[in-house]
Amino acid sequence: MLFSGNQETLPKIYKVGDIVRFHRVKVQQFNGELQGINSSGFSSLVFDGIVGSSVSPRSTSKCYSFHPHNDKVVEVLRQWAANHLKVFAQQIKISDVQSIQYFDLLCQLVGKAEVDNSSYLIKVWDGTKNSASSWNVFVEEDALEGDQKRIHQLQSLTIDVLVYDNHVESAKSLKIGSYLLIHNVHAKLHTPGKENEAKNPYLEFHLHGGTCFGRGITVLPENNSDVQDLQRLLVSVHQSLDNIASQEICSSLHPPLALKAQQDWPITPLAAVIKSKAPRKYRIKARLRTYEPQNLYQSVKLYCVKCNSLHNVPDEDSLENVLQNSSDYEAMASMQSTSWYQSAVWNTHNQQNRHVAIHFVKRHDILQNPEDTLIMLQGGTLHEIYKLSRRFDSIIPVKAIQGNLEIDISVPFLIQGNRWHYGCNRCSKIKSTEMLQSLSQEISWNATEIAKVLGIQPLRYVFIMKFTFEDETGKLNAFLWNYSEQFFHTSANEILLDNKLQEKLCNIMDTLSPPRKTIGEYPWLECCIKSYNTTNGERKQICYEIFDTEVVEDDL
Repeated sequence: MLFSGNQETLPKIYKVGDIVRFHRVKVQQFNGELQGINSSGFSSLVFDGIVGSSVSPRSTSKCYSFHPHNDKVVEVLRQWAANHLKVFAQQIKISDVQSIQYFDLLCQLVGKAEVDNSSYLIKVWDGTKNSASSWNVFVEEDALEGDQKRIHQLQSLTIDVLVYDNHVESAKSLKIGSYLLIHNVHAKLHTPGKENEAKNPYLEFHLHGGTCFGRGITVLPENNSDVQDLQRLLVSVHQSLDNIASQEICSSLHPPLALKAQQDWPITPLAAVIKSKAPRKYRIKARLRTYEPQNLYQSVKLYCVKCNSLHNVPDEDSLENVLQNSSDYEAMASMQSTSWYQSAVWNTHNQQNRHVAIHFVKRHDILQNPEDTLIMLQGGTLHEIYKLSRRFDSIIPVKAIQGNLEIDISVPFLIQGNRWHYGCNRCSKIKSTEMLQSLSQEISWNATEIAKVLGIQPLRYVFIMKFTFEDETGKLNAFLWNYSEQFFHTSANEILLDNKLQEKLCNIMDTLSPPRKTIGEYPWLECCIKSYNTTNGERKQICYEIFDTEVVEDDL
């Protein structure tokens, strides 16, 4: 128990887990138990209790001794605390605050103002946002200290904490921009009465009078490890806010985006859609609460129109593994040029003596210029395919089986520039590559004709996305699939090839379903959906698909 008429002479404790060194502590008996109290000449040092943090003491006196062996003691105590001290103060983020909760808050002071003689307002933020609304304490704008532009920019991220009684004087002395640890803040959910039914509940934040449970405000130095972590987060959030501001400026120069649907259909509430039988078609007006996947390139799949199966587009690592297994020198050496192709084998001396074979397919019994040539590639790496595809018209990866060149359906059966053609393993009935001879008189190498003569059922690139719509009556999941190219005005295959196009689509989705905003701030969208019956195992269910809807610039 430490007593002093001056708070500055007491140990500078920031949180449970701090390490203290007391000088001239008097140990005595009190109520049958040992107790330590401060005595004449008392002083203290306090260290951060986190393993790896700086061994820089917070001292109550200007003169103190601290020897190297004391460093070892601090590190031993830190390690002991990490292994044994499980209960720390409940320091949480604003985003995690719940009602009727007491907690410690690490934050930065943005603004402050006097409310009355017994209460004081401080506006703080920690870079996160609670899903619930928070109250705004009314004060005259002239009475609010702080950078007004910054306060306005952070208004959706700051919370108002009302400070009472003995903490008022401490709050008045705080400097704008300082980093605070507010102990024992009380979060309380305020529910408006019947006369204000239109208003939503909101969270109030109070720092009550007294010092129970360590209640108070501590100003932390910028070299504190927790403050440095907070600073990094706040800088990141600031950059995001600046980007949003620049996007808003750009959007003010261009018409906003909207969804265009059938205008002569009546709008049906989502609750009515959900209660209706399938199949039916509807026009809805709702907000796009969320969508999956968030990374739009992941929404591109391969679809077989024959068996209705969906496949993931193979990644580069998977393709590389398959291609490496087709590098067999003995099989390549046994291959001879034929009347319809000419073969060549290379030894890649700088790559573990690996061999690559290229079989140049003839047209009209003669070899063509590279830009008109179809080649069959055996043993090539993914990097080599990329290079060759820039020079040759078409590439078919092959492997040798019993002296014959065969198609491997686990990789693209045809590569034409940036367009990679895949086949369905279930529906394809692979034929010999010799069937390519029948196309030797054609003017150009056509992917559809190549697939046909090789017995391959082509897979089609498609978008598969799930949208969650919400209106005042309910929520509904709808898939974007068959009409996705009409929706975005682009093909699914192009998404995989063009990073700028991916960025454009991300901007479209951020407009339709804005990040870092509440659902009440999302735009209203009109969309056509149709219901259909399906089965999941033995369970029947109704699903919904978006159709006849496209992204357009809103002229309103």
